[in-house]
Amino acid sequence: MAYPGRVPVVLSVVLGAVLLIVGVALGAVAVTGSRGTLRRNRFAGVRTAATLSSEQAFAAANRVAAPLVGAAAVVAIAGAAVSLARPDVLLGVILLVVTVLGVLVLAGIGGALGDRAARLVEDEPAPCAGTCAGCDLIEGCRPAGISS
Repeated sequence: MAYPGRVPVVLSVVLGAVLLIVGVALGAVAVTGSRGTLRRNRFAGVRTAATLSSEQAFAAANRVAAPLVGAAAVVAIAGAAVSLARPDVLLGVILLVVTVLGVLVLAGIGGALGDRAARLVEDEPAPCAGTCAGCDLIEGCRPAGISS
């Protein structure tokens, strides 16, 4: 039985670079999410219907998801380091599968928890559109067309 040898240099560098980029991106999302400075966007953060409903929901979701997304970043960076060390082929494949599964599971659980947190954020009441008059100011603003 032939010994498979080490992972080829090109493959090792490409996989390591991809994992490193993914790890750094996830780390940036985790840090900005935990600080509450990550704004709604098309690419990064927990993006579900509940989280995109308001800035407060998006911030809450990403604050809750940040620890697990940060852990996914650490797993990806560790996987990159191992890949760049050019392990044996079998060990390299096993570590790649474990790394990818670890990143997906941690980020997925973080996203699910973030979505749940976003659903708990109460919507802000709509600002008054100038339809209030007289005693309605005491009871609060009512939409146009609704009388007491």
